[in-house]
Amino acid sequence: MKKRDLFGYGNIAPSVKWPNQKRVAVSFVLNFEEGGEFSMADGDPVNEAVYEVIDRQAQIDPCIDSHFEYGTRVGYWRIAELFERFGANFTLSSCCRAVERSPWLVQDAVKRGHEISAHGYRWERHVAMDEATERQSIMATIKAIEQASGKPPVGWHTRSSPSPNTRRILSELGFLYDSDAYNDDTPYFVDVGAKKHLVLPYAFDTNDMHFQHSDRFTTAEQFSQYVCEAYDWLEQEGQAWPRMLSIGLHLRMIARPGRIGAVQRILSHLQQRDSAWITTRSQIAQHWLAHSKR
Repeated sequence: MKKRDLFGYGNIAPSVKWPNQKRVAVSFVLNFEEGGEFSMADGDPVNEAVYEVIDRQAQIDPCIDSHFEYGTRVGYWRIAELFERFGANFTLSSCCRAVERSPWLVQDAVKRGHEISAHGYRWERHVAMDEATERQSIMATIKAIEQASGKPPVGWHTRSSPSPNTRRILSELGFLYDSDAYNDDTPYFVDVGAKKHLVLPYAFDTNDMHFQHSDRFTTAEQFSQYVCEAYDWLEQEGQAWPRMLSIGLHLRMIARPGRIGAVQRILSHLQQRDSAWITTRSQIAQHWLAHSKR
């Protein structure tokens, strides 16, 4: 039987405190996948069949391609300028091939002070990859991001399931953290060989994917209300715990005119609180590594 940690911290909070007596580290993760998706126009055997269009075509499909293109043509600028107005930073979780096709997007994000993290070579699962293929894919992702941004990524998030080797490969290649877990509201360490490897848990509930993947959110107000209520609860617990809130966004999804207001409401809500540390995942990782007892 696979060994699993079903206990975690239990009811004993770790000793780490966030900077300046903040109660919650808030991490906006902006997923940059446009150009990394599967498309028969790129020679792939299939097209994507997710989000706005679900009727997969057995031939080149300009319709689904154009839905992804919205993210880079319009969505990124709308989101980046909104965060600029609030003086807030996000982590740009980037697919290698998306970076190769739109390096300007990464370069603009770097100029604005955002983190560039890794989200795989393609927008693809790693669970069935053999180790050699996966290592090559991860190294290609590092190279693409370093070429576009000027430095290698320190964070990683796999689309869906990682392989049994993913975390070990990341640790060997010098990543500070990965986000391939959904099991906590506080960062934690795992043993990877003889090393302690940091996990910054991600979240699928406070995530704009539910505009398509479920009927949870149909309006911007519903999404912002849910995220703000999540923050308010974590703020209460933040008196004793170093809590973390991950808010997942996608260029082609949240940036639509009928949804972007949700991000504005969330940022306004957080700005009214003196307890929110809105920051990048790399800064959270660096703080945790510097102040935790390993």
